[in-house]
Amino acid sequence: MILIVDSGSTKSDWIAVDREGNKLLEKIRTKGLNPAILPEKKLKKIIKSNDDLKSNRDKVTHVFFYGAGCGTEKPTQQLKEVLQDFFKNAQVEVNEDTMAAVYACINNPTEAAVVCILGTGSNCSFYDGEKLHQDVLSLGYTLMDDASGNYYGKQLIRDYYFNNMPENVKLAFGSKYNMDADYIKYNLYKQPNPNAYLANFAEFMFLHKDSDYTINLIKEGVRLFAKNMIFQYKEHLKTVPVHFAGSIAFFAQKEIKEVAEEMGFKVGNFVRRPIDGLIPFHTKDM
Repeated sequence: MILIVDSGSTKSDWIAVDREGNKLLEKIRTKGLNPAILPEKKLKKIIKSNDDLKSNRDKVTHVFFYGAGCGTEKPTQQLKEVLQDFFKNAQVEVNEDTMAAVYACINNPTEAAVVCILGTGSNCSFYDGEKLHQDVLSLGYTLMDDASGNYYGKQLIRDYYFNNMPENVKLAFGSKYNMDADYIKYNLYKQPNPNAYLANFAEFMFLHKDSDYTINLIKEGVRLFAKNMIFQYKEHLKTVPVHFAGSIAFFAQKEIKEVAEEMGFKVGNFVRRPIDGLIPFHTKDM
């Protein structure tokens, strides 16, 4: 049994397949396994709490894990050890989530492209057709993650409290979410995964795209992301496409295309869930 995992900070999707790529179990979903945020004890607890993983752990021969928070050595090694300890008969590989997006987005294995992730968090890399190049190391949701779900959640909450929302939008936002200050601070400062908590608010933008306020909010985040991340690879932008993966990108396609035209880069593919494209990649040579 081969397990392929695509993990963000909010959730992890697990697919179990055989060597021919046939699915052996229904898709498994657990909480996100971000080793840059969660301690080892919490990572173990999330994995052990899933009955499907627990009952099939001895059958697993390979684990291919792609996740947020796996872009630097220490958290990556920590998560690899956790997975190796649980799946004792398996070979374990842990890669940053950008590689899953690359394999899912590119049109052929040797295509060069700039590949972006806009989900709970955000990231951007250049793939030269063989190797991944990361010019900016992520410092996480507090300092980076422009145009991500947690970025937009933060902006929405700020605009609500600073009275920068149109009144009708503010009423709709306040009726959909618990905007009590103590409740918000409790979730931000006393609960795990505050980035995922913030990202939950981003859905509001896509339910209210009839408002100039939300459209402008989306575009401003994309502009910031393009300036700080995509244009790190400006020498390639005239010759390669810019692909996007993740739910935020998928639902903001129109706005991303408009910003791309405005700022002068070529948009390629949009993939909401990279994991489905990883099955043929990992079984073709098995």
